[in-house]
Amino acid sequence: MSKRIFITAGVAALILLSGFFLLTQSKSEAEKITVQVIRGPFEMQVYSSGQLEAQNSENIVVPESLRDPDIRIYEIKITDLVEEGTVVAMGDYVATLDQKTVEEVLTNAREELEQSYNEFEDAKMDSNLTLSNVRDQIINARENVEEMRIILEESKFESPAVIRKAEMDLDKAKRKLEQEIQGYVLKERQAASRVERRIIDLRRQENRVNKLNEVYNSLVITAPKSGMVIYGKDRTREKIKVGSTVSSWMPIIATLPDLTSMLSTTYVNEIDISSIKVGQKVILGIDAMPEKELEGEVVSVANIGQPMPRSDAKVFEVKIRIYGDVSDLKPAMTTSNQIQTGFYPDTLFVPSEAVFTNDSLQFVYLEKSGITKQIVDLGDQNENYVLIRKGLSEGDVVLLNEPNFAEELAFEGMDIYLEIKERRQREEEEAKKALEEE
Repeated sequence: MSKRIFITAGVAALILLSGFFLLTQSKSEAEKITVQVIRGPFEMQVYSSGQLEAQNSENIVVPESLRDPDIRIYEIKITDLVEEGTVVAMGDYVATLDQKTVEEVLTNAREELEQSYNEFEDAKMDSNLTLSNVRDQIINARENVEEMRIILEESKFESPAVIRKAEMDLDKAKRKLEQEIQGYVLKERQAASRVERRIIDLRRQENRVNKLNEVYNSLVITAPKSGMVIYGKDRTREKIKVGSTVSSWMPIIATLPDLTSMLSTTYVNEIDISSIKVGQKVILGIDAMPEKELEGEVVSVANIGQPMPRSDAKVFEVKIRIYGDVSDLKPAMTTSNQIQTGFYPDTLFVPSEAVFTNDSLQFVYLEKSGITKQIVDLGDQNENYVLIRKGLSEGDVVLLNEPNFAEELAFEGMDIYLEIKERRQREEEEAKKALEEE
């Protein structure tokens, strides 16, 4: 009886041990996630959102007269503006600029004009008075010469000394007359120059008042052609609205777009901008039309970045031309852009999660007869996958998660690591040499 109980207990213990082993093995297998190395087309894309705008448009700007530097109105507010999207004909009302700003400047200019006129009149009176005094002095000098001549004639019977003195007095009187005449010519020129300066200043003030009157009469802005009014943007890329300021260096109030040719303007961050090139293909989606998909092409990439509003990040403007039927598109619609920055028709790649790093080594956990740390040479990557240059073959199985015994595994492919190291050194030397040549 006790023997039978002992045998039964042993069988039960064996079953429990077997179950524990199987459960442990199953759990270990369940924790191991694997994928195969894929061969096929590999595409790299940059995703961004953009806004539609017409490729060509007619700008509605501040009056040309307001841009004259002599006006000295550097900014002016918009006090009224038609609703965005309004369809206007040529000559239709669009906006009104602040009249009070011009009125204040015009009032000051008229006061300056009146002051210039008074200064002109004063200059004429001063000149007449000064020249009149000098003419009197010339008359007196002539009379003095005549008097000295008479004295000389009357002294011809006098002693030589008296005659000599009379001659000297006559010469002195003649010199005085000559000096007065020359002084008159000089003062006449000075007076003419002073009056001329006042005339120039007066004409300048008159011209400025006339220009300001022209500006005042042109503060009502009309459409230069027919089209749909689309608001312009200020220096912070915010849309123009009532209360916004415009100026000679930011003159655009609104635009009248040509809706037959459209662009998507987007802003790419400084990390991705190096991969964006003119001519790259783009797939565009329209947020307002989820079923619509369009093709496009990058037509311009900004060379200089700009800060994002209320952020320290830098972005670069990229313009994408849209191909196909754009008749149902409207300016300011939001687009989702997939910019194709690279394409390999036939290459090896694995999920990015399959690649691990250890200092300067990049490797995968390769599963064949066992698991090894296989060093790999990586190429470009997209948001999900990374290209494999060397170290793996099509169909190889790699782990997406690190095994528990990873530290015990040895590295394979050190020759690949040495090749990568030599290539990087060579690239650094070439870059340094190119920099020195510049």
